[in-house]
Amino acid sequence: MRHRVHVRKLSRTTAHRLAMYRNLVTSLLEHEQVEATDAKAKEVRRLADRMITLGKRGDLHARRRALRVIRSRDVAAKVFGELAERFRTRAGGYTRVMKTRFRVGDAAPMSLVALLGADEGAAPAAEKPAARKRGAGRAAAAAKGAKAPAKDAGKAAARKTTSKKAGGKKRGAGASAAKPAPRAKAKTTTRSKKGS
Repeated sequence: MRHRVHVRKLSRTTAHRLAMYRNLVTSLLEHEQVEATDAKAKEVRRLADRMITLGKRGDLHARRRALRVIRSRDVAAKVFGELAERFRTRAGGYTRVMKTRFRVGDAAPMSLVALLGADEGAAPAAEKPAARKRGAGRAAAAAKGAKAPAKDAGKAAARKTTSKKAGGKKRGAGASAAKPAPRAKAKTTTRSKKGS
């Protein structure tokens, strides 16, 4: 019976299991999603939520506790900066686990652990930085496009004159290229068995 057992051992030694969790949590916080087996995903979700809660606290002790688990200082900076701001108004549940497939080979159930996006109830819309307008790049392209048709018309006229032969027929791309010589067949020799 598994009464009052709150950890999954995953058939690993303690050191191996903790190192694997640290690697998975660091990858999840860095890339914002990671695929693992179902049991690993459920354990990693707990640790990742705890790291984001520490990031929201933001004091020195919380940073030291997070660095016991997170393997990269860059990822820790992301947790205490970007992710803490994203989930500032959220009380918990920063990740979601979605079942994806059964792994080829051993048919293990796989799951995708992903952080909730910025659009899914994290920060209010007023705090988001202003996005660049979509039409800003098009005006510059339209200004360049006004000069382009004159060049294209000259190129098209040059192509027409060079692509016609004296007889008025168009030359195909393969007509001027010489055909490769056919390969010579290799002679096959048969060995005769020497009799005794």
